[in-house]
Amino acid sequence: MTETPLASVLFVCVHNAGRSQMAAGFLRHLAGDRVEVRSAGSLPGDQVNPAAVAAMAELGIDISDQKPKVLTSEAVQASDYVITMGCGDTCPVFPGKHYLDWPLDDPAGQGVDAVRPIRDEIGKLIEGLIEEITRDTTA
Repeated sequence: MTETPLASVLFVCVHNAGRSQMAAGFLRHLAGDRVEVRSAGSLPGDQVNPAAVAAMAELGIDISDQKPKVLTSEAVQASDYVITMGCGDTCPVFPGKHYLDWPLDDPAGQGVDAVRPIRDEIGKLIEGLIEEITRDTTA
């Protein structure tokens, strides 16, 4: 029997190819089935950034099978937490959602060496998010 997830999280960045994909990969890896994970972008790219894929693979997290997806109002409405990645994307606003913006550098066009610090910052933010979700849903 599958348990109901504690929360649903949507990560949003313009191309849904770097930051949001790394964040979704971290959350899936660290929270497993406890949290439902989505990612999307307002202008999705053709593929996930290869440097982001490589940086995550260094930590044993495989995001190579992910595809950029378009941001929809339905995805926002179905999520408890909506997290933009410092990219100026605007999301439809629905009452009762938690909206956060994480100011992160854009890994687009950068090599793995430049992506690692962004990846590591995302990892720290995800750990804090898991703590917040756990606290909010068990309070």
